[in-house]
Amino acid sequence: MPKFMKLLVVAAAIVAFGAGMAQARDQVKIVGSSTVYPFSSYVAEELGATTKFKSPVVESTGSGGGHKLFGGGVGMDTPDITNSSRRMKPSEFEKDQAAGITEITEALIGYDGIAVAQNGENADFAVTKDELAMAVAEMVPMDGKLVKNPYKTWDQINSNYPKRKILFYGPPTSSGTRDAFAEMVLGKFAKKHKDLYAPVSPKGKAKKYESVRQDGVYVPAGENDNLIVQKLTKDKDAFGIFGYSFLEENSDRIKGAKVDGVAPTPDTIAAGDYPISRSLFFYIKKAHLGKVPGMKEYVELFMSDKMIGPRGLLKRIGLVPLADDLRKQVQKDVLSYKNLTLDDLKN
Repeated sequence: MPKFMKLLVVAAAIVAFGAGMAQARDQVKIVGSSTVYPFSSYVAEELGATTKFKSPVVESTGSGGGHKLFGGGVGMDTPDITNSSRRMKPSEFEKDQAAGITEITEALIGYDGIAVAQNGENADFAVTKDELAMAVAEMVPMDGKLVKNPYKTWDQINSNYPKRKILFYGPPTSSGTRDAFAEMVLGKFAKKHKDLYAPVSPKGKAKKYESVRQDGVYVPAGENDNLIVQKLTKDKDAFGIFGYSFLEENSDRIKGAKVDGVAPTPDTIAAGDYPISRSLFFYIKKAHLGKVPGMKEYVELFMSDKMIGPRGLLKRIGLVPLADDLRKQVQKDVLSYKNLTLDDLKN
């Protein structure tokens, strides 16, 4: 065989070997929500500590970022699971299907509230959901018109509030927390004033006015919610927007504001009384089951009563458990790897 042919054979072997190595993986790969991240990481560490499997690698990419990575196709260079602090969007499901991810299982793990928190040394603060929207929204009603948000201090919104600078540190656009906050606070506020918002909103929807203001009052602080907590400990004017679990973990330094007269607590979130509550999920790429060591065992551990039950370990770090009947049904569906459908997401 000529020398150059031998070199080609060797090169081809190296490429093939490298491709094989790229396909081989001995750890579960998880991406997604910063809110679900503490719960997912806890389960990952427990799996590594109590079984023969390596702890899964968990990355905090935000819900939107996680769905994008998850939707990259089927193969060991793509994530096995994505965490989400909101339900998968129909458009994301359709993109997954088009990318060859034809079988997905949805796992509802519990509830969380979106806390509006401040420095623990401050006086208690209570705000209505509408006033919160007026502080954060890019466009607000004024004198019968829709205008760029002019409010700089809280007393300009409500004369009973102190003359305190309006400043928020919150999640970026890739975050499911940002999506949920926009839908539950800004979107609902826009619908109350649909006579102003609808005529200039795309296709008659409020989506455009779920945008937060861009004048420095709302500061995107990345996917690490602990950084927001650090900001609040240094700035007494500021409020932070993040999942309840981070408020629970840092209750010695920060405290939550009441929204519509209700404080964020496990009981008020589980009952739906706290007005900014949402469900938490993770999504399983079924094509990777049986190919990644520990993936099935991770799912089983996460969905166990040990983790998400009424006295589960994740409750200790801020997860609000599902009601018993719902939890049992969810556990049955997930552990049988029920396929998610587009109709499920539209209901």
